[in-house]
Amino acid sequence: MNFCSHCGSSQLIMTVPAGDNRPRQVCMNCHTIHYSNPKMVVGCLPVFEDRILLCKRAIEPRSGYWNLPAGYLENGETVQDGAKRETLEEAGVEVEIVRMHCVYNIPRINQVYLFFLAHMSSPHWEAGEETLDIGLYKPEDIPFADMAFPSSTFAIKQYLAHQNQNFEGVHMGGWEG
Repeated sequence: MNFCSHCGSSQLIMTVPAGDNRPRQVCMNCHTIHYSNPKMVVGCLPVFEDRILLCKRAIEPRSGYWNLPAGYLENGETVQDGAKRETLEEAGVEVEIVRMHCVYNIPRINQVYLFFLAHMSSPHWEAGEETLDIGLYKPEDIPFADMAFPSSTFAIKQYLAHQNQNFEGVHMGGWEG
């Protein structure tokens, strides 16, 4: 950050504000503390019968690789609404959220992923602008070697490992890489 978003001053310093325990950018002109917090990524693990919907990314990073439909949470959205919106935007699929499925932390890049288990009412989809292709995959056909991100791989593997056990909890995972 080069300028204070509150007053426009360029007099920013990195310091630990009183009562805090981490360095923050502080404006020396208006004394506004600028917090930098993780990005929330929300998405769905859409299921139709015994198959999982995957989207092939049309954008970087990892264009051409498969992923669960997901993206950044927007201001003013609940995490559930954001996950449903991303699924609709990327796959043209309206889903019914069943429950929270997993949380996946990537502290190195300041991201937290929240995936919801969701049911598709029909096997019909329409690729959005960020999607090259879409497929419904049986567990044995999931292209794990061509997955875009470890967060999606984790979500799918946890689902497959517990799908017949009536698991109601939330899977926790992460990557330090």
